[in-house]
Amino acid sequence: MTLPKDAFRRFQEELAALDKEIEQRAPKPRKPTAKQAAMSAMESAREEFLALRARHNLTVADVVAFFPEEEGIAYLQSLIAQTQAKPRRGRKPKPKDGSA
Repeated sequence: MTLPKDAFRRFQEELAALDKEIEQRAPKPRKPTAKQAAMSAMESAREEFLALRARHNLTVADVVAFFPEEEGIAYLQSLIAQTQAKPRRGRKPKPKDGSA
């Protein structure tokens, strides 16, 4: 005994409607922006690098020696520039004339 084609088509349509309903209910994941993707890639690369450095007990000299000489020097200069770029915050100087 075969089913009439109408019943089969109705069944397929009901399944398709259920699938669409499920897709509409599920929240769609947002695509990260280019900046977020770059930051996450940079963060993951940094974490991997720090893990390798810790695992193999590498020093800054070992890391710099891995790169060609020009890139190693540029890396060291960037490290120095980062530390010098942050001014230390101290207390505000007190007025000398005593009126404040």
